[in-house]
Amino acid sequence: MAKDLSWQVTGDAGNPLHIGAWQFEGDDSGPRVHLQAGVHADEIAGMLVLHQLLPRLQACQNQGRLRGTVTVVPQANPFGISQFRQGKLLGRFHEATGQNFNRGFDHSLAQARPANTLAQWQKSLVQLAQDADLVLDLHTDDEALPYLYIHRSFWPEHGLALAAALRAEVVIVWDEGGDGAFEEAIIQHGSPRLAATVELRGQADVSDALAKQDADGIWAWLCINGVIDEVAAIAEWQGEAVDMGCMETLLAPSAGVLVLEIGLGDYVEEGQRVARIIGRPGDPSSEVMLYAAQTGRMVTGHRERLVAQGSVVAKFTGTRLSEGYNGGPLDP
Repeated sequence: MAKDLSWQVTGDAGNPLHIGAWQFEGDDSGPRVHLQAGVHADEIAGMLVLHQLLPRLQACQNQGRLRGTVTVVPQANPFGISQFRQGKLLGRFHEATGQNFNRGFDHSLAQARPANTLAQWQKSLVQLAQDADLVLDLHTDDEALPYLYIHRSFWPEHGLALAAALRAEVVIVWDEGGDGAFEEAIIQHGSPRLAATVELRGQADVSDALAKQDADGIWAWLCINGVIDEVAAIAEWQGEAVDMGCMETLLAPSAGVLVLEIGLGDYVEEGQRVARIIGRPGDPSSEVMLYAAQTGRMVTGHRERLVAQGSVVAKFTGTRLSEGYNGGPLDP
């Protein structure tokens, strides 16, 4: 049976919070793998994917076909998953401190005695994963195509098969971080063969069918990496790789009703109108038009149709360095 690695952390009110984790051990001839979902607790799709993978891994272990060791954390963030306010889950930021849950992991690791319970949780999560050869951190965007973040040191040699297995339409290749995201902390404090952030479409894309497709993709990827004794075929990747600095992030210059005039995956020309914001419905003069900064493809969109000033309206691929890129992550 799988080894239960579940543990508890102390919540903001002193209450115990549970984190479920399981480890499936093979014959040690294959790599060590860490799979997790829900670091941003309002990004649910990966939780269902790992929920579907758990019994398959258990059966594989029982049949003696598991070669590597696989650790699975299906719902990694007990702080965020408890932050329901007026019927809405606020799972991206820690309510008590305002910290993005997927930032500051490196700082927490540097503390011999973490300053608070959030830092202790971050340190425990990285320590669980830092010896792994292959690490996947499952996330979702607002509304999005399936895409990956992969450090340049892993692309394309180790990341191409993952992109193909998960049918990622875009791979964003990054060089510098500095924000202490989980993936960055694993790269700095471990020696992974591949560590990647997987964006499983948008937050509303949660279904058995999509979860099975993604679970099948991860399963095939595990097979071709020698984790599972099974032959798997992966189709040739048909997506697009783009440097992070070439991604165009379109921000709302004012608050209002957002009207997207193109859809996910659509190609746009430089200068093409892609959206408008109606600041004061009923007043045509309050409409603000938004245009593509360069030729590319729409990768993400804002899920809510009433936006605040400065909100990320959409993200696009590009072929030249974005004038608005200053290094670091694309999102706060």
